[in-house]
Amino acid sequence: MEEEDNRPRTVADVAKALAEHGYLADEGLATAIFLALRLRRPLFLEGDAGVGKTEVAKVIAAWTGGELLRLQCYEGISLAQAAYEWDYPRQLLHLRAVEATGESARQAEDEIYDERFLVRRPLLRALEPTLGPPPVLLVDEIDRADDEFEAFLLEILSEYAVTVPELGTVRAEVPPAVVLTSNRTRDVHDALKRRCLYHWVEHPDFEREVEIVRLRAPEASERLAREIAAAAAALRELGLYKSPGVAETIDWAASVAALGQSELTAATAEVTLGAVLKYQEDLARVRAAGLSDIVRAAVLRSG
Repeated sequence: MEEEDNRPRTVADVAKALAEHGYLADEGLATAIFLALRLRRPLFLEGDAGVGKTEVAKVIAAWTGGELLRLQCYEGISLAQAAYEWDYPRQLLHLRAVEATGESARQAEDEIYDERFLVRRPLLRALEPTLGPPPVLLVDEIDRADDEFEAFLLEILSEYAVTVPELGTVRAEVPPAVVLTSNRTRDVHDALKRRCLYHWVEHPDFEREVEIVRLRAPEASERLAREIAAAAAALRELGLYKSPGVAETIDWAASVAALGQSELTAATAEVTLGAVLKYQEDLARVRAAGLSDIVRAAVLRSG
């Protein structure tokens, strides 16, 4: 990566590097990534599921060479699951071993809070010194976590430090690259958003989606990629419970190509619809709307 002290020089450099690693970003997203890396600020990516938010962190890690540390958020996630916890079974075994040797209880208590018994989770690992490039911390689907965890995360991102009471404070010498994603199942607090650079990730336009499909599913012909992208765009206009994202478009193209087809037909679309739609209600709605008509219109549009 052409960088100065591990940071990119221009937005064009970022867009080029992402493309070389299989991610086609528009100018807005490339600029947001550039600023986040250049200013060493967390990047908050919000948008519909399947538009490529999580993939941004993966590609940055592949590009920079930093370790990807993924924290998958969920309701009730705690400090122990996100930052660190003590390995209680090993501590107990150590205490019993020490007691068997006749050493003092005080010495045994001091030893059980040694770093060898510390289980490091993604947040702590992202702050520890590293010999290579800074790690890339992915906090995925932050909207699924609760308010208490948001407050804890805000504290860590403000100081790039976390305190382990028994050992002291771990502070990052160089901040990790941080990417937070949200599908907007709920609103994330303004305090956390203010700490980050924000970007709404849109569905790509038709031509860009075709490019993405061709890049990520090279086995699909140019014609098939265009027809699949047009059909996926038509499905998004039906008000489905879960509209297909770019990831589903890629899967659909790869599935049709795997059947040895170089174009989309109503029959092929019917048997591969599960690659792009994941709910029975959506499948029923698409069939009721006329899958053959959708495919026919997509073929005409793609040309």
